[in-house]
Amino acid sequence: MTADSYGPSALLTPANAITLARLAVTPFLLALILTTGPAWPTLALWIGLAVSDGFDGWLARKHGTTTSGAFLDPLADKFLVLGAMVCLVAEEIFLWVPVAIIAVREVSMSLYRSYAGRRGISIPARLTAKVKTVVQEVAVGFALLPLTAEDHGWVADGVLWIAVVLTVLTGVQYLLDGRRSGVAV
Repeated sequence: MTADSYGPSALLTPANAITLARLAVTPFLLALILTTGPAWPTLALWIGLAVSDGFDGWLARKHGTTTSGAFLDPLADKFLVLGAMVCLVAEEIFLWVPVAIIAVREVSMSLYRSYAGRRGISIPARLTAKVKTVVQEVAVGFALLPLTAEDHGWVADGVLWIAVVLTVLTGVQYLLDGRRSGVAV
C-alpha cells in the first residue's frame, strides 16, 4: 500500500485502529498507576502505549493521513500523557506545578489549533513538538521505572522539568506559526 491508500475522510485505517486501541487501553494503565505505582508491569504497559504512538504515525504516513487521525492521534496522546501525569501527581510521585503547566499548555494549544482549523488554517505539528511529546513520555517512564523510583524520583523530576521547558517553547512556536498564518492570539 502507498501513502494514498486511504483518502483524507477515511475512518477505518490501520493507524486509526492503533490510536483507538491506545485510547481504550489507557484507562487500564491509569488504574495500574494508581494501584501499583512504579512497577515493571506498569512500565511495560506504558512503553507499549508510548511506542504505539510512533507506530501509528508511521502507518499513517505510509497509508495516508486522515482528518479523523489528525483529530484522534493528538487526543490519544494527551489522554495518555496527561492522564499518567495526573495519576503520578495523585500518587505524590510528580509535583503538581510542572504537570499543571504542561496540562494548561496542551489544552490551550489544542483549543488554539482547533480555532485556527475552523478558520481553514492548519498549524501542523513541528519536529520540536514531537520531541516534546517524547520527553514527556520519557519523564513518565522514569517515574514508573522501579529503579529510578527508588532514588526519590530526581531523574523523573529532572526530565519532567525539561519537558516543561520544551512544552512552553513549542507552545510559543505554535502561537507564532498561527500568527504568521493570520490567526489572532
